[in-house]
Amino acid sequence: MDAEQIDRTLAACEQALRNGEPIDLRALGFWRAVAAVKRNLAWTEVYGDRIAEIDRQAFERSVRLRFPLFVGLAALALGALVGLILAIVGLRPPHRKSGGLFVLGSLILIVTTHDLAHYAVGQALGIRFSQAFLGGKGLIEPGLKVDYASYLRAPAQSRALMHASGAVATKLVAILGFLVALLARLPARVSVLLAGIASLTILIDVFFSTRYSDWKRFSREIRVANALQQDFRR
Repeated sequence: MDAEQIDRTLAACEQALRNGEPIDLRALGFWRAVAAVKRNLAWTEVYGDRIAEIDRQAFERSVRLRFPLFVGLAALALGALVGLILAIVGLRPPHRKSGGLFVLGSLILIVTTHDLAHYAVGQALGIRFSQAFLGGKGLIEPGLKVDYASYLRAPAQSRALMHASGAVATKLVAILGFLVALLARLPARVSVLLAGIASLTILIDVFFSTRYSDWKRFSREIRVANALQQDFRR
């Protein structure tokens, strides 16, 4: 896709948004244009803000449950703190006899640390976020909306690491929960349950994330990085 085609595609998306029509960015070729821009570093400056505005408007039109970023981050941080407290209390008598609080705390930590990891790694690598939301495949799945202008201007390797960070955090927390339960000699059923949860997070990565979510995006950005390196060597 050349610059003229990108201009036409973005103009069509902007017109559809102005008209208030139901918008399908994929059908309009928006993501093909974005892919082309990623493979030309000069174009990220030329088209970055324009792409980000289209992405923002389309997102806000399709996602109803949106919140200011600080509200989402505060909720995630508070949730992580609650999860940690529950897990610690669950290791103490008399709660350790059932292990229920430890399992609940571990589950809360698995959910909340995912997006916190995205945010922390993204911030460190120059990728910003604009809003928090509830959506995804399940209505209550939390998420953070990336600011696409900063996303495009970050190196492809940085984008890949940001995507991988959430998935890695989920697995680390799940496995750590299982190991702590094992070492603390919580009831065997607790260790078995947490082992099952850790295994489930890995299976989700293998069969879902690689096709629809974080690991798919990670692979996509690694391919972009490799393509740019090959172009540079030429």
